[in-house]
Amino acid sequence: MSLLQWGGGVRTIEDVDRLLKAGADKVGMNSAAVTNPSLITEASDRFGAQCIVVAIDAKHVCDTWHVMTHGGSKDTEIDAIEWAKEAEKRGAGEILLTSVDTDGVKNGFDLKLTETVVNAVRIPVIASGGVGKPEHFPEVFKQTDVSAGLAASIFHENTFSIKQVKDQCKLQGVNIRET
Repeated sequence: MSLLQWGGGVRTIEDVDRLLKAGADKVGMNSAAVTNPSLITEASDRFGAQCIVVAIDAKHVCDTWHVMTHGGSKDTEIDAIEWAKEAEKRGAGEILLTSVDTDGVKNGFDLKLTETVVNAVRIPVIASGGVGKPEHFPEVFKQTDVSAGLAASIFHENTFSIKQVKDQCKLQGVNIRET
């Protein structure tokens, strides 16, 4: 079963309601959730945690990671690991974790960040940021307990196909759904 997730520009409970009524299965929020954490709770209570995804853009700063907003350009100085725990506590059903440091670099996922967040929460975590080749997917799946991986540019630029990624996962022993 395929799911449709919407993210970007979600600021109010009315936005969540409108998007779900338009057919989205899940709604992602980042900046608005940081600014107004009660939005997570209200949306989860009203629509169910299964459809509330909190997107966390994290940047490595000293010995920790900070939550970034506004497309990764604004440092909130909020600890990303603590924010992931708070988002879960408030009712998020999933975390979409993007490493600002690796996003667009194409050298692979930020494995340390990913594993740290995965170990801090009980809800599914989707790794994002840094994919440059199919081998990066089995790497994140084998080295962390992440629930899913996300890539954009390798597909948008037609560098690799989804089939190539799935084939690489199977080749390296990662259990992945057949196409």
